[in-house]
Amino acid sequence: MLCTKLTNARFLTMDPDHPVARQLGIWQGRIVGLDEAVAALPAREVIDLQGATVLPGFIDAHVHLPWTGFKQNTASIAGRTRIDDALAAVARAVARKNTPGAWVNIVGYDQRALGRHLTAADLDSVSQGHKLYVLHDSGHGCVVNTAVLDLLPADVPHENGFLAEGAMGAARALRLPYSQEELTEAIGRAARTCLAEGVTACAEAGIGGALFGHSPVELGAYQHAREKGLLPLRVQLMVSADRLRTVEAHESDGIPKALDLGLRTGFGDDRLSVGALKIFTDGGMMARTAALSAPYEGLDHGGRLQDDPEVLARSIVDGHLAGWQLAVHAIGDRAADVALDALERAQRLRPRPGARHRIEHAGLIRPDQLPRIARLGVSAVVQPNFLRYFGDDYATVMGAERAPWLYRGRAFLDHGVTLVGSSDRPVTDGSPLRAVQFMVERASESGRLIGPDEGITVDEALYAYTVAGAYACHWEDSAGSLTPGKRADLVVLGDDPRSVEVSRIGGIEVAATYVDGRESGKPAA
Repeated sequence: MLCTKLTNARFLTMDPDHPVARQLGIWQGRIVGLDEAVAALPAREVIDLQGATVLPGFIDAHVHLPWTGFKQNTASIAGRTRIDDALAAVARAVARKNTPGAWVNIVGYDQRALGRHLTAADLDSVSQGHKLYVLHDSGHGCVVNTAVLDLLPADVPHENGFLAEGAMGAARALRLPYSQEELTEAIGRAARTCLAEGVTACAEAGIGGALFGHSPVELGAYQHAREKGLLPLRVQLMVSADRLRTVEAHESDGIPKALDLGLRTGFGDDRLSVGALKIFTDGGMMARTAALSAPYEGLDHGGRLQDDPEVLARSIVDGHLAGWQLAVHAIGDRAADVALDALERAQRLRPRPGARHRIEHAGLIRPDQLPRIARLGVSAVVQPNFLRYFGDDYATVMGAERAPWLYRGRAFLDHGVTLVGSSDRPVTDGSPLRAVQFMVERASESGRLIGPDEGITVDEALYAYTVAGAYACHWEDSAGSLTPGKRADLVVLGDDPRSVEVSRIGGIEVAATYVDGRESGKPAA
C-alpha cells in the first residue's frame, strides 16, 4: 500500500524517460511510480490536485538563510529615497534601544536609491550615543558611525564611515557572535519563506565566515534547527575557506589545509550535509566592489579583489588538493580570470574530473572566458533576479559593450556549461518562478532588455532550478526530477509555466510544497 497517491495533475517530471505524468505514488518519502505503475495500488491517502501542475521541488543553489532570517526581523530603511527619511527611520530604531551605547542594526541600505552614501556624520546626528551598523543590501559593505570607527584599528580603511569587504568584517568582529538560539530562529524563519516559494532544497553559501552568520559554531546552529524541527527543507552547507587551517597530514595525502578531523564535501545525510568550500575572490556589483578588467562606466576604478591574486589562487588550489568541491565567488570578469587560472592550476596538480567546481554568480563573463569555463567542467551558479531588479543600474555601469555579458544564460548552455539557478537571498527576491521569467525574457522591472540574446527557453530555465541544481550539489541520484526512487520533493503550481505567457510566469501561485512526500505544514500521512 502506498502512503500517498497524487492524482489529477500534470506532473512535469524533468525526466526525459517519462516527461509528463497524471499521477504519482509515494511510499516512505520516496517516489515509487508514475501513472500505470501506481494506478491500481491502494493508498492510505489519495489527493486530487484538481488539474494543477506539479514540478520537482525547486533547488536554490546559493542562499544565506541566517542573514535572510535576521533581515526579516531587523529595522530597515529599504524604499527610502531621501537621506532625511532614511535617517528618520534610523532614529526610530535607535529610540527603541534602552541600553546606553548598545549596537543598533539597520538593513535595507542601498546608496543608489538615496543618491549618495550615508556617512558617519549622518549617523552621528541620530545615534544618541549608540553604535550604528547599517548593512548594505549587497552584503559587501556597511556604514557605521563614529562610535564604531573609534573602536576599529587605525589601519582599517573606510570612506566617511563606509566599510567594504574585509573592513566590514573588522567592524562585525567587534561584536559578540550570534548565539545558536538566535541563528536557529533566523534559519527557521528563512526556511519557511523558501518553502512558500516552492524551494525544497538549498545550498547555504558560506558558514563560519566573518560577514553573515558571524558565529564560530554556525554549523551547530543548523544541527540545532534540525533537532527542533525548524529545518523543514534540505540544506547543504558551504564552508567558508577561512575556516581551514594548516595541517600536517601524511605527505602522500597532499592535503595542505583542512577543517578539523579532515571533514570535507559530502559529510552528512539527505537533510543536512556539508557541501562546497566557499572562496571569495571579489565583492559585489551593487557596492561597486566586483573586480572588473576595465573600470565601471563613470568611475575611475574597476572594483577590487579580496586579496592578492596569488593568495586567492593558493586558497583555491589548497581546497582542491584537500578534496573539496569549490564554490568560488567571482562576480567581475577580472575575478573570474583569477578563479579560472587557479582552477586550471589545481587540476594540473591533481586531476579531479568529478569535482564539479562552481563559479558563484559569474556576473560578468567575457566571450573569451566561456570556453575556459566549459573546458574545466565548472558550473555557473547565477542569480537571474539580480538583473530583474537591479538590471537597469548594472547595465548602465557596465556600458553598452559589456551589458550583454551580464548573468549569461544562452552562452553558457551553447558552450556546454551547466547553468544553475539560485537567488543569493536576501540580497534580492528569492522566487524561482520570477527568476525563470527573467531567464526567458531578459527584461528588468522597467522593461529594459539586458542581453536579450542570452534568453533561454522555459524548459531550460526550469531545468536550471531542478536538475542542474541537483547536479551542482551532488544530489542528482535523489533529487531534481520526479523519478521513481528519488525523494518525493515537489511543488504544486496554480498554472503551467510552459503554457502561460512568459510575462505571467513570475506570478504563478505556489499552491503547495511537499518534502519527503509530506505537504509543508501538515503531519505525516
